[in-house]
Amino acid sequence: MCGVWAALVLTITLGATIAYVESVGRIHDDAHSSTLLVLGSKVSDGVPGNYVRGRLDTALRLYAGGRVSRIVVSGNGRESAGDEPAVMRDYLHEHGVPDDRIVVDEIGYDTSASCRNIRASGVRSATIVTQDFHLSRAIALCRHAGIDASGVEAGCPCATWTVLRNHLRETLLSRPKMLLTLIG
Repeated sequence: MCGVWAALVLTITLGATIAYVESVGRIHDDAHSSTLLVLGSKVSDGVPGNYVRGRLDTALRLYAGGRVSRIVVSGNGRESAGDEPAVMRDYLHEHGVPDDRIVVDEIGYDTSASCRNIRASGVRSATIVTQDFHLSRAIALCRHAGIDASGVEAGCPCATWTVLRNHLRETLLSRPKMLLTLIG
């Protein structure tokens, strides 16, 4: 049992280290690419949840700054998941972003898939928009996929317990999963 805990601690430490190293100097207050990648999150009944709304509001701020010409919304497009990208697209459109500036990725089932999908579509450089607990890992995964990635931290009108839950999930599950992606 002690060996399992040691392996878990080592994996988390390595994952955190890789994500940190890949993101050093790449997290900014403004877009460093004309393409934004806005990562999906929970939606309900056609309404963005708090996390995705924070990401979308950050994308709107960056788009209004004039340096962004394309916003890729990536998430789970399945109806059973609420069609995250369609809800995200509609939110951006309702807030003044023209449809021809929004690209929808319906098969961004996880961060790694979102990065691979935009790379396959020809994107070589992107600014990722997500919350702080997720941003370093997202940058690392996109760089691994061949994207010159930087990031902007999105705000979140979120309850403290959900923020804590997501920090734990990121540390205990997502960073170890990232390691498997990077070495696999």
